Amino acid sequence: MALKGIKVVEFAGLAPGPFAGLILADNGATVIRIDKPFSSSSPDILCRNKRSLAINPKTHSGLDVLKKLITSSDVLIDPFRPGVMERLGLGPDIFLGASGKVGLNEKLIYARIIGFPKTAQSGHDINYLALSGILSMLPGSHDRPTFPLNLLADFAGGGSICALGIILALFERISSGCGQVVDVDMVSGARYVSSFPLIHTLNPSTGTFAGDRGDNLLDGGAPFYNIYPCKDGACMSVGCLEPQFFKIFIEHFVKALPNDFKQRYRWNPDPFIQFDRDAWPKLKNFLELGFKTKTRDEWATVFMSYTDACAIPMLTPKESSKVEEFGQQSVPLPHPRILSKKQNSTPMVIDSDTIELPPGQHTEEILEELGLTNSEYRRLVQDGAIEGSRSKL
Repeated sequence: MALKGIKVVEFAGLAPGPFAGLILADNGATVIRIDKPFSSSSPDILCRNKRSLAINPKTHSGLDVLKKLITSSDVLIDPFRPGVMERLGLGPDIFLGASGKVGLNEKLIYARIIGFPKTAQSGHDINYLALSGILSMLPGSHDRPTFPLNLLADFAGGGSICALGIILALFERISSGCGQVVDVDMVSGARYVSSFPLIHTLNPSTGTFAGDRGDNLLDGGAPFYNIYPCKDGACMSVGCLEPQFFKIFIEHFVKALPNDFKQRYRWNPDPFIQFDRDAWPKLKNFLELGFKTKTRDEWATVFMSYTDACAIPMLTPKESSKVEEFGQQSVPLPHPRILSKKQNSTPMVIDSDTIELPPGQHTEEILEELGLTNSEYRRLVQDGAIEGSRSKL
């Protein structure tokens, strides 16, 4: 795998940090999550292919072990507020060097994820989106937008961008031989992954987002790019933006409507009205009422043979587990798949039990790999740096 042999130390956090570590682990990196000792559980469910070392860096012995571990690693993921790692004695200068001083590991890729640029203010995904300018553009009512769970800042602009930065830094290290600090803030990351709508908004001459929220092509204004409830309460998604796709969609939609609906409504939309904004309210109403004449699965059957109609059923999370290439999976598979000519496309099975990694599950194993003696292990236990039951003692 691409990252085989890369050693990663991931300090336990929520959402973006663990997701960055997951991407690296899924691509072959050896990832050790640093947890607090004496904890029975962790809120992190993005722990597939990782191991856990539970140790307290606020003790001298615990700090020494972490320095030793990080010195022998390629990547460190810091999910904390600015200054936390420095106060622990584990800041980037310790490893990369500063002011002419040699660092402990000058090849280390030191990745940091924070929320806001230039401030340690508290916040979460919805706050980062608010400051980024993106939240104001998202679909919703005219008085307020909706928000896409915590996907856009935490995972797209946070974890994914951090993993990309780490991989780029590892690639650059091949030629320079030097480590780097990878700085990620989720406001800037969310803005970057939203470059397309932001650039359009800042250049209203393109027309894509020139109107108010909910009146534009991609934010719920267009009837041919929208979601429609069906007879059973489930929904169909319609995304036929191109005229040739809209023509296929509207022709087969009208054809599939019950006769009594056609007689009652007495309107057959011409495909050429697609970009007539004055006709959008009437077209949206027509589609709203028409979709409610059949169940979601009935409409899915109607459009199954017309792949260019861009009309797709909206699945539940449980239903969507069947869409993966290798059959039903309880959790999402790593993506993208990277195959060489010598590799075959083989099924990948992920054990759902791996969504839990108890803190400290691999503490003894990892400390043995670091070559700690019994006396060093005993000191860790005595200092309260780890929970100890080493069989050799």
